[in-house]
Amino acid sequence: MVDIKKTSQTGGPNWELLQTEFALSERQIEQFSLYLDFLLKSNEEFNLTAIVQPHEVIAHHFYDSLAVSKFIDLSKMRNICDVGTGGGFPGIPLKILFPEIPMILLEVNKKKIDFLWRTIDLLKLDVIEVCDMDWRTFLRKTDWVIDLFLSRASLHTDELMRVLAPGSHYNYAQLIYWASKDWQMGKKEEPYFDREDSYIVKGKTRRLIFFKRKNIQK
Repeated sequence: MVDIKKTSQTGGPNWELLQTEFALSERQIEQFSLYLDFLLKSNEEFNLTAIVQPHEVIAHHFYDSLAVSKFIDLSKMRNICDVGTGGGFPGIPLKILFPEIPMILLEVNKKKIDFLWRTIDLLKLDVIEVCDMDWRTFLRKTDWVIDLFLSRASLHTDELMRVLAPGSHYNYAQLIYWASKDWQMGKKEEPYFDREDSYIVKGKTRRLIFFKRKNIQK
């Protein structure tokens, strides 16, 4: 497992590992740099993150978001939905990495929605939407074709399991959850559990929990 370095030798943003690990182009590094600057400049207004050091943002937000791409092939996804995206994680970093994949950012906070649209415009991202519905309303009232839902600890997993329950329009999809070290699977999650993978960011193990409904096709 890769353990991302704490800082560059100068103590500033360390783009080298991010660029090497994910084969980023110069344009993609430029987009991440713009995103980093705008996130930190806007943080006080929009309350986006408690992490305010550039190298920490790169590690704990950018790398942590992109790491999922090492465990699942995202290149063929018809649509990805980031549930409770907040400041855009993991959706916007993944959109930068895979610009051709349609992306839906699900967020109910009006200030954060404003930030997300400004970021999309700043980075010139295409085929990306911000949806202001809460989770239950989204599941009841939308019918997009979504192959993958991502949740970076935005909702508890027993609430997220609604997407895979019988009767859900999206129960053919997969769900990946960024779990805390203390997360334990409950009875509601167990029927849908597929596997767990892990990686390391700055000495701390990060857990990815994969869920899907068994024996269903679409």
